[in-house]
Amino acid sequence: MRPMAGRRKNNPLGLEPRVYAKHGAFYYVHRDGRWEKLGTDIPKVNERAKLYNDSLGQFGTMVYWLDMFIVDCEERVKAGKLAQRTLEDYARDIKPLKIYFESPMLPTDIEPNHVQEYLEIGAKDGRPVRANREKACLSACLSWLIRTGKADGLKINPCMRASGIKRNPESKRERYVHHDEYRDVFAEGPFQVQAMMELTYRTLQRPESDIIYWTLANLPTKDGKRIIRNKQNKTGKTVDIEIAPDLEPLIDHLVGDIPKIGRPLICTRVGQQYTYDGLSSMLKRAIVAANKARLAKGITEKITSFGFRDLKGKGATDMWQDGVPIEQIQMLLGHEDKATTEIYIKQRWRETAVSNMTVMRK
Repeated sequence: MRPMAGRRKNNPLGLEPRVYAKHGAFYYVHRDGRWEKLGTDIPKVNERAKLYNDSLGQFGTMVYWLDMFIVDCEERVKAGKLAQRTLEDYARDIKPLKIYFESPMLPTDIEPNHVQEYLEIGAKDGRPVRANREKACLSACLSWLIRTGKADGLKINPCMRASGIKRNPESKRERYVHHDEYRDVFAEGPFQVQAMMELTYRTLQRPESDIIYWTLANLPTKDGKRIIRNKQNKTGKTVDIEIAPDLEPLIDHLVGDIPKIGRPLICTRVGQQYTYDGLSSMLKRAIVAANKARLAKGITEKITSFGFRDLKGKGATDMWQDGVPIEQIQMLLGHEDKATTEIYIKQRWRETAVSNMTVMRK
């Protein structure tokens, strides 16, 4: 018999309507009879149930659909169709969006001028780049609604450039990490930071959406040799990367004496997944320590801050300088167009131009 949706007479756990305990967890019973496992954390279970029950009467509003978009993203992460990092970014980005596009605003009420105003407010508040990212999240949500037909009447995404939207200006990443800077920071970083530095620099894969999630499954054997196989979350392309002999010891260390399926290669002491923000914070501390070590040696020039992503650019630039064919670098980076790879590399390289040596004729 299907459970009734009404309030229970005995509800010591304070569960929301349509939530029931089963097999040591809590499930939500949808109106079509489908049981969805919500987990064991009662506050989180009730929060999701309130959304499904629409206890605040927000069904159909932009606030409601932003929340449901996150639910859909969670399902895509479980299915391996979306990166966990992307889900985390979207979950953060919807918070200010829900304030600006508050109820009773519907998806069909949103016009390009609303989106442009949102971007301009972000710029005035000193967060132009963050506002750009939030706009991208809104666009992804609206595209999802159009694609699935969930919002009646929504046919055009008002966030698209064709609607006249102009993003806030962003400065390009031009930081080139010099060899001595790399070596000094590497020396001060813990093993997890060193591993992320090396894998990013050597493979040119994205540290925040690819490398951080690598497990034993990313180390198959091909032609009798172990390789790194990465399906890039951003491009969807699969890249097979040869493991150079001097990189083998690092890979062996990451795998460990007792390999465990599903354990991230770069993990905590208890085998748990690191967050990218956590690893980035560890890198920043290593840079601070490197500057202190430099000062102790009488070197006053400080290493300016950089991120793991800058090492991806450094790796590509160094390969180019060493004469590696641009097509090989392009394949590693996952760029569709070779021109994109050239721009990516050259925006970080600053050669000294030779002055005009031509002697003018009299």
